[in-house]
Amino acid sequence: MAHSAVAVLLAFLLLQTKHLIFDFLVQTRYQVTNKGRYGHPGGIVHSGLHALGSLAVFVALPVGLPLAAAVIVGEFLVHYHIDWLKDGVVRRAGWTVADARYWQALGLDQFAHQITYIAMVAVLVAGSV
Repeated sequence: MAHSAVAVLLAFLLLQTKHLIFDFLVQTRYQVTNKGRYGHPGGIVHSGLHALGSLAVFVALPVGLPLAAAVIVGEFLVHYHIDWLKDGVVRRAGWTVADARYWQALGLDQFAHQITYIAMVAVLVAGSV
């Protein structure tokens, strides 16, 4: 990936759009209700869709295939575990949308995903130098 400011901003814009689509617009009840169960297909499908979305982003940029594959596998694993951890904590605590702690957990979850995107773009930039 070119490391110009425009390329970096485009990467973030595309990753943010991908995140909106797969974390909010098309995530199914099956995915939402099962992400907190380790190894459940619902969480795997959810993280897999994020990985496929990132593949589309990297094709658009473009990014070399070996580097893209490594970053996408890393994103899949990190995304899966962020969601699993958040859902597990929320469910064990019994927090609902009526609880401030639920929203704090959601905020931390989203923050962790955003940090993941910063790391992904940093790796892509470093790999293109």
